[in-house]
Amino acid sequence: MKITILAVGKLKEKYWKQAIAEYQKRLGAYTKIEIIEVPDEKAPENMSDKEVEQVKEKEGQRLLAKIKPQSTVITLEIQGNMLTSEGLAKNLQQRMVQGQSDFTFVIGGSNGLHQDVLDRSNYALSFSKMTFPHQMMRVILLEQVYRAFKIMRGEAYHK
Repeated sequence: MKITILAVGKLKEKYWKQAIAEYQKRLGAYTKIEIIEVPDEKAPENMSDKEVEQVKEKEGQRLLAKIKPQSTVITLEIQGNMLTSEGLAKNLQQRMVQGQSDFTFVIGGSNGLHQDVLDRSNYALSFSKMTFPHQMMRVILLEQVYRAFKIMRGEAYHK
């Protein structure tokens, strides 16, 4: 089994990198984990709707180029399905039982994901109706994936 976290933008702060490294280490006992960053598109503060769409399209092309054809794609979207930690574990476990073993979680840039990326998605996941910094979302996602594996194995972490 392999899990890829595909994200727009590069982590700069040491504390985010340390948190991610910790969860990568923990997840190593359960699955192969890879984090791929694609460059965010440089854009001015006050963009028109057309400019926002152009930025999303360029970032979307970069994301799609990194997704393997056989991968099950789970996009993180505010309008996605909200699950409990147990629900995420069940969702992943059902997919594994169906023979899916390559998962790509996609975190978009500050303007969101382009429609082409949304169209490639097999499942839209939301952690909240609130907006989080993309760096923090990576840590939250990794923690929840780790928690899901602990739940699937009946281990005590999730209590």
